[in-house]
Amino acid sequence: MLLAPDHIESKTGKIVKRESAADQGASSGKYVVEPGDVIFSKIRPALRKVALADFYGTCSADMYPLRPGEEITAGFLAIVLLSEDFSRYVESLSGRTGIPKVNREDLAGYFFQLPPLGEQRRIVEVIDAVAVQERAIAASIAKLRSVRQGTLLSAMPQLQGKEPPTGWIRVPLKEVVPNAEYGVSDALDRDVQGVPVLRMNNLDGGRPELSDLRYSPVPVPAKLELRHGDVLFNRTNSIEHIGKAGMWRGELPKASFASYLVRINPVPSRLTPEYLVEWLMHPVIRQRVRSISTVAVQQVNVNPTRLRELEIDFPMEVAEQQRIVNSLYACDAQISAEQEELAKLCALRVGLVDDLLDGKRHVVPGAG
Repeated sequence: MLLAPDHIESKTGKIVKRESAADQGASSGKYVVEPGDVIFSKIRPALRKVALADFYGTCSADMYPLRPGEEITAGFLAIVLLSEDFSRYVESLSGRTGIPKVNREDLAGYFFQLPPLGEQRRIVEVIDAVAVQERAIAASIAKLRSVRQGTLLSAMPQLQGKEPPTGWIRVPLKEVVPNAEYGVSDALDRDVQGVPVLRMNNLDGGRPELSDLRYSPVPVPAKLELRHGDVLFNRTNSIEHIGKAGMWRGELPKASFASYLVRINPVPSRLTPEYLVEWLMHPVIRQRVRSISTVAVQQVNVNPTRLRELEIDFPMEVAEQQRIVNSLYACDAQISAEQEELAKLCALRVGLVDDLLDGKRHVVPGAG
């Protein structure tokens, strides 16, 4: 079945005031959109950006509005554009320009099975039911993240512009973090026979991210091997990534860290590494870190000495610090569980789309 032009009228060929598409696009750089149009990204459309329009308006030239014909519903068309098969088709076009991009001629070259309208609607209902569950879980995750940030904000008076309460103390970071250690500066490679070395992209959400490691082909000094409880801070990167932090929990038997990072371990009898990482990661502190950074060529840098001059608030009792951290970790556990459930639903929906489109599954009328 041809995706276009027989059953889909491209908005580049028909607009609200019936001017030519070329004139309309050249004058505004946008496409006119009407309710019922299906809009998707014509630049890297495999990223699954598809929407059903319920408004009169415009969309930018990097989006592509399509108007379904009489033989296909808007919902079914959206499902086709979200299918793995269409994504593979788009990716097959990437050799032409280096960037996956589709035009009307590309759409006209794509074939798919077109069931009767009643079957299309039933397929859309099945997929929508899963999508509704996905949206509910996504909303729950957003709420949990808001709760987590609120918990941290309320726990740290400094972040609210308040003075430390009884039992708390405010000191320069250097008073509880006596030094900063730079990591290894040797060239790294992908040979897994070497020593794993964490780089600036290996910190995510306060923890190491080990999916893209590099390795040191030469021995690493024992003093630069990571130990459980080490706090790593990203001192150089683009402005949005500067200041990322994480704690090493012995995820690998042996590992080190690159010189892009610094190790800033606190005095354990005064400040727990878990609390320090949470403090470093808070958006307010990240902003303060950015304010003391210096701009270099295409990146910014934070001098560890200046970092350690920032003031930190914390409970003097280590047990209270740990209580705060534990409440944050409880939120993390809930978020992780919700994310796993969301990933399963997403995989289910993608599988259902492909199975229903290629006829491997059939929708039973009236089935829930």
